Amino acid sequence: MRPIVFCLTVLLAAAASAASAADSARARMEAFSKDLKSVSAGFSQTVRTAQAAVGDTSRGTLALAAPRQFRWQTTEPFEQLIVADGTRVWIYDPDLEQVSVRSQSSEEAQSPLTVLTDLSLIDRDFVASEAGERDGLAWLRLSARAEEPEFEYAELGFDGSGLSRMIFKDQLGNVTEMHFTDWKRNPSLPADTFRFTPPKGVDVIGDADGPEVFPVRP
Repeated sequence: MRPIVFCLTVLLAAAASAASAADSARARMEAFSKDLKSVSAGFSQTVRTAQAAVGDTSRGTLALAAPRQFRWQTTEPFEQLIVADGTRVWIYDPDLEQVSVRSQSSEEAQSPLTVLTDLSLIDRDFVASEAGERDGLAWLRLSARAEEPEFEYAELGFDGSGLSRMIFKDQLGNVTEMHFTDWKRNPSLPADTFRFTPPKGVDVIGDADGPEVFPVRP
């Protein structure tokens, strides 16, 4: 091969490699999460059991704020509210007129969605790898580094504007698929977004100051 042709070939290969890296799932996530302190979105999710049965699709809204605040509100087909305020986790089921409350453990940080508002968690708490492209999305796979991980893997699918889908497989083989819409970066969230006060008349189970903890997972 002639020297000039060889040099052009090398340059083109390098340019293609750089373009590929710039359009990788991780690059898209980092672009989406840059300077992100809080975020909100709408979601729909469907759960498929290990036996391949498909459950109902639920819908609602979510909000995250650094470092450990989380609000997950399901509106269809039934109502449920999960609020992590940084100290406690509250789960409110209006139909049951019941609230469960427990201390918030460090395992909440292993929720795959928390990396959106804290990129430092990616390599600290997860093994991240490119999972290729499918359905028009670039996919990033996260596997927890914990000795007893709460999930087998999570895959985050990014389009050109941000996070579009997430596929989450737990240790029982159940697969949850989520679709996200209407992302808002650093929105002006109401002051009570990450606060919860049990409504009068509901049963409160658990102790906010007790030792029992459990992780919140999307």
